[in-house]
Amino acid sequence: MAQTDPRLVANVPRLNEHMDQHRLAAVVARSGQNFNYLAGFGYPGTLARLMDLTDSPRGVMLLWPRRGEPVVIGNTATAMVTARDCWIKRHETYESYVESPYARLCKVMKEYGLDHERIGIEKDYVSALHWEEIQRTLPGVQLVDCSAMMDRVRWVKTEAEIALLKRGADLLDDAYLEVFPTIRPGQREREVHSRIVHACLQRGSAFTHGMLNSSRNDGPFIGERENVLYAGDIVRNDYVAYLWEGYPGHQSRVVVIGKPSAEQRKTYTTLRDIYRRTIDRCRPGVLANALFRFVVDEFAKQGWEYKIVPLMGHSVGAWWHQQEPILTKGRDVALEEGMVLAIEPVRGYWHLQDMIVVRKDGPQLISDKFSTDEMFVAG
Repeated sequence: MAQTDPRLVANVPRLNEHMDQHRLAAVVARSGQNFNYLAGFGYPGTLARLMDLTDSPRGVMLLWPRRGEPVVIGNTATAMVTARDCWIKRHETYESYVESPYARLCKVMKEYGLDHERIGIEKDYVSALHWEEIQRTLPGVQLVDCSAMMDRVRWVKTEAEIALLKRGADLLDDAYLEVFPTIRPGQREREVHSRIVHACLQRGSAFTHGMLNSSRNDGPFIGERENVLYAGDIVRNDYVAYLWEGYPGHQSRVVVIGKPSAEQRKTYTTLRDIYRRTIDRCRPGVLANALFRFVVDEFAKQGWEYKIVPLMGHSVGAWWHQQEPILTKGRDVALEEGMVLAIEPVRGYWHLQDMIVVRKDGPQLISDKFSTDEMFVAG
């Protein structure tokens, strides 16, 4: 299939190579990550839930044959958005709650002559009930799990994907640069959080989520509440702002309210230097677990225990920001040129994060609109 439509940014040659290695005649993309990746868009609002709820009677999916034109399987509610935003020309529309989406998928597979072929399908996104439905309807088909294969396909980005991730990073940093200077003692976490989300949506983000917590909060993952911000607080932030094309900006900046103490400056400088040395090690051939071990060892030299999160980074892609490879212990995945990674060694509420591209000549910073030379002083 010719890769001519600009909305198709996926790494099709890499997909073809992996499908051939796994002897797949077709792939069924059911997850939001893989649907968005191949379709070139993601559904907005309520329709987005149809891509993540595996038991939905209104599920959407994409049939990608190794040879031939792909097909979107959707329902009457998704048809208009699909026609407007998707580069794929063939759309099969079933009647919600009346016809099973998998019945329509099987009908198209049989039409394509795939009913006795080896088909890749995401075992972690297709329920056992629907897996059995396909096998019962097409007893001659051989279904094999393609989830790990698709992770590997997606983790090396095209230059078009990198350009979208750069747009997302710029959008999020612009939102930060608008909101952070307005933070004042006495404001609540929820107020600042809402202003960041609003600033992202105003700039064209289709969907934004994340967290913002004061160092006085009970924990970093318990939601923004009525907690009041005070002078001297460190404000942890970790946001994801998705473009309409599904690709996100995803970075974190250290904010202090009021003049930082000497101890706060020292902590930030130490963390920043470890962080930058970690980024410099992100080169082709380096193992994911070696990067994690480097951060743990560097923290230990400072008397710090690395325990807040069990990772120090991850790949970034369409639909869901945290994708394979995860940079943590036990992962012997070697970095490849063209990967886009979010690097985030975290110490308590001290959270720095940027997106970088793995290049043969050294990592390329793409979230570069916000200087991290010093922590951001608000208030």
